[in-house]
Amino acid sequence: MRNGLDLGDTYKAMLGRIKAQGEEKTRLGMAVLMWVSHSGRPLQVDEICHALAIRIGSSDLNGDDIPAISTLLGCCQGLVTMDKGGSTVRLIHLTLQEYLCTHPELFDRAHSTMAETCLTYLNFPHVKGLSVSSSPDPRGTPFLEYSSLYWGTHMRMELSDGAKRSALDLLDQFDSHISAKFLWKSISRGFPISRTPDREQFSALHCASYFGIAEITNTLIKTNRWDLNQRDGAGVTPLIWAARYGHEEVVRLFLRKKHAQPDQQDTNYGRTALSWAAENGHEGVVRLFLGPRFADPGSGGHRWGKGSRVVGLLFGRRYINPDSLGKSGRTPLSLAAGNGHEGIVRILLGREDVNPETLDTEYGQTPLSWAAKDGRERVVKLLLERKDVNPNSPSKSGRTPLSWAAENGREGVVKLLLGRGDVDVNRDSSSEPGLTPLWWAARNGHEGIVKLLLERGDVSPDTPDAVYGQTPLSWAAGKGHEGVARLLLRRGDVNPDNSIKSGRTPLSRAAGNGHEGIVKLLLERADVTPDIPDTEYGRTPLSWAAGNGREGVVKLLLWRRDVNPNSSSKSGRTPLSWAAGNGHERVVRPLLQRRDIIPDIPDTTHGRTPLSWAAGNGREGVVKLLLGRRDVNPDSLSKHGQTPLSCAAENGYHRVVELLHARYPRRIW
Repeated sequence: MRNGLDLGDTYKAMLGRIKAQGEEKTRLGMAVLMWVSHSGRPLQVDEICHALAIRIGSSDLNGDDIPAISTLLGCCQGLVTMDKGGSTVRLIHLTLQEYLCTHPELFDRAHSTMAETCLTYLNFPHVKGLSVSSSPDPRGTPFLEYSSLYWGTHMRMELSDGAKRSALDLLDQFDSHISAKFLWKSISRGFPISRTPDREQFSALHCASYFGIAEITNTLIKTNRWDLNQRDGAGVTPLIWAARYGHEEVVRLFLRKKHAQPDQQDTNYGRTALSWAAENGHEGVVRLFLGPRFADPGSGGHRWGKGSRVVGLLFGRRYINPDSLGKSGRTPLSLAAGNGHEGIVRILLGREDVNPETLDTEYGQTPLSWAAKDGRERVVKLLLERKDVNPNSPSKSGRTPLSWAAENGREGVVKLLLGRGDVDVNRDSSSEPGLTPLWWAARNGHEGIVKLLLERGDVSPDTPDAVYGQTPLSWAAGKGHEGVARLLLRRGDVNPDNSIKSGRTPLSRAAGNGHEGIVKLLLERADVTPDIPDTEYGRTPLSWAAGNGREGVVKLLLWRRDVNPNSSSKSGRTPLSWAAGNGHERVVRPLLQRRDIIPDIPDTTHGRTPLSWAAGNGREGVVKLLLGRRDVNPDSLSKHGQTPLSCAAENGYHRVVELLHARYPRRIW
C-alpha cells in the first residue's frame, strides 16, 4: 500500500508540473492525457494530433492548429510516450491509467468532449463531401476512422446537448455519409453474420441502436422515418442490435412501440433479440422480453405504474417464444447455459413454457450438455434440480453430459453429476462404442476425474474403444499421463498387457513415446510382459523406443533379461537397425553394450544390416560406432547387391564414404 501511495503522490506531482507550464501547454498536456486514457483503442500519432486541433462546433479544421507530436509529448512532462514502432501513443504505465480513471475531476466531462470532437470532425463540409464509393487517403483524413467508430461509444457514456445536436445532424444524412462505411466495415468484421455487403441498409436507427444511445434512438423513432423492423445488410433489426449489446433503455423504447416485432429473427442465423441477449448474459434485457413478471419496475430510473402503457404492452408480449430456435437450433436457455449466465438461466427456468430438454438441431445437445461441456457448475446445479431434466440425455453422437464434462476436465461438474444416483458412468457414444467418460478422462489426463470415476463400484475400467482398440490405460500410457496410469494400475480388474486391434500394449505405447515414468510403473508389475510384439508391425516395446530415440526407456528395457535385443519386426528389422537407420547414437551405444546383441542382422525385406541403414542415411556417428565392432561386416550385400559404401556414395554422404575408406583403404566399390 505504501508503494501505491508513493506512486499516487508522484503522479500528482507530475500533473502539478503540467498545470504549472502555462495556459496553452497545460491545455495541450491535459487534453492528451484525457484522450489517451479515455480512448476506445490506442490512438495513432496523427489521430491525436488532429483531435487536439479540432475546435468543437467549428466548420473546418485549421491546419495551422495541428500540433507536432514532439510538442504534445513535451507538454505531458513524460507521462505519455510513443510505442516502440512510433505509430501510437500510450501512457507510461498501467498504474497511471488507474490513477487517471479514479480521478475523473481532472478532466471536464471527458467523454462528452470527445464525442463532440468526433462529431464536429464528421460534420466538417470536406468530410461530408467524401464519396462512400471510394476509399479516402488516411493521410488526408487521419481522424476519420476513429471518429466514425467511437463517437457513439463516447456519447453513450456521457451525453451533452452539443453532442446530441451534432449526432442528429450526422444521422440526418447517415445513409450517404462516409462514416457509415467505416462503421459498417468494423461491425461486419467484429460481428460475423454479414453475408450481404449492402451497407446502405444500415440506417441511422440501426446505428443509434447499435451504440445504445437511448435519447437519440427515441428522437429517431418519433420521426417515423425508419421502419422499426427493417433488417440491415446483416439481416439484423435495430432491436436485435440493442439486445445483443445489452442496451436496456433502447430495448425498452422498442418494446413500447406496438409495431415493433420483438420475436423477429435475423436472416443469417435465424435468431431473435432474446436469443442474442441470453447468449451474451444481458439479464436486464432478458427480463424485459419476458414481461413484467420478471422485470424490475424501478430499474433504469423508470417508475412503471400498474396502468402504465409500458406494462400493458409487456403483458401483451406473451407471443415472445422463449424456446425460439436459430438455424443452429439452440434455444436462449441453451445459449445462456453454455455461457454460464446463471441469472438468465434462472429467469428462463421460471417460465412454464420453457422446455429445459430441448435439443439443438446441429449437435443434438441439451442445455445441460452444453453447460457440462463448458464447466458451468452453477448452471448445471440449477438444471439438475429440475425433475424434467435427464442427466443421461445423449447428444446426436450419443454422448452424455458426463462424457463431455469428463473429456474437458470439468471436475466440479463431474462431482455434481456423480452425486446423482441415476447417472450412467459407463454410457458410451452410440457412434463410437467404448468411448466412456473414463476413456475420455484418461485419454486427456484428467487425474481428478479418473479418481472420481474409479471410486464408483459400477465403472468398467478396462473397456477398449471400438475405433482405436485402446483401453483407458493404453491411452494414458501413450500420452504420458502418469498419475492416471498409476490410478488405473491400482485396479485389479485392469489388464496391463491389454492389446486390441494393432496389438500394441500400454508398455509399447509408453515406450515408443518416451514416457519413462510410466514404463517404470509397468516394468515393476509382475504381470507385465515386456517383449510382446504388436500385431500390425511385429515391433516390441524396445523396437519402438529404439527407433524413436528414447534413450532412457531403452536403458530401462535393456536391464530386463526377458527383453530380446535382437527381436525382429515383420520386415525383419531389429531395434539396433531402427536406431542405426534413424541416427540415434545414444540408443545405439547401450544396445551394443548388451552381450547378447547381434549387430549385423540383415532385415528380411531388403537384406540390409544396421550399418547399411546408417551409411545409406548418412548417420556418421552411428557408422563410427558400428565400424568399431569386429562382428560387423562392412562389405555385407543387400538383396539388391549394395554395400554400406555404395549406399553412402549413391546418396552423396561423402563423410560416411571417407569413414568407410579410412577403415578399409584398399576397398574398391
